[in-house]
This record gives sequence, structure tokens and C-alpha cells, in this order.
Amino acid sequence: MLTYRLAMAPDDLDRIFTALAHPTRRRLLELLRETPGSTIADLARVVDLSGVGVLKHVRILEQAGLIHAQPEGRRRRLYFNVMPIQLVYDHWTDEYSRFWAGRVSDLKERLESRTQSPRSRRQRRA
Repeated sequence: MLTYRLAMAPDDLDRIFTALAHPTRRRLLELLRETPGSTIADLARVVDLSGVGVLKHVRILEQAGLIHAQPEGRRRRLYFNVMPIQLVYDHWTDEYSRFWAGRVSDLKERLESRTQSPRSRRQRRA
């Protein structure tokens, strides 16, 4: 069973971004999204790499939590785990939406104060 913290540690973020930085690993994730349960051999045929080459990429994706492997005899069925990407998205959008919400609110107040008549401003101050 996979569990994730809602707040991500910097090392977790680094592992995810490092894993996603390579085009072959992104391609492997796309393939696993399209064909869940693929094996290393299945992926190797599609991306034109040796099984060892694919395995090296899969290990990095597993360390980042982006792939879950389910043993089946001598094979391992691989599945794309979207949760780390969702957590990165949530982390970044939450941080920046709070920042921009505050900025927009300040801008709104400034604009509204400019559009008020001098008389209504005097009444508010009193």
C-alpha cells in the first residue's frame, strides 16, 4: 500500500522532478498510463531500449514513487502512480494561489479607493 504525506519534503520534490526530467522516463509513464500492468520487456519493445536500459529508468521512477510494481512470478507488472504528480501540483498551486489571492485583494482595495468620491472617502474616515 502506498501512502503520501500532504506536505512534500524538498528531497521528494527533487526525486520527482529528476525522474520527470528525462524524456524516456516521461515516455515510459505515458506507456504505463495507456497500458497498465506492462512488464519491463513490454516497455523495452516499445521504446527500443534493452531490458537493462528500461530497468534503470524504471528504478528511478520507482524511487520517485511514480511507478508501483506488483510481482507476478518472475515478472513485475508496472503501474503508473499519479499521486506524486498530483501532490506536486497541489503544492505549487496552493502556494501560488495564496500569494496571488492576496495580491489581487490588495489591488482591488486600491482600485476601489480610487473610484470613490472624495466625499465618501471623508465619510469612511470619520
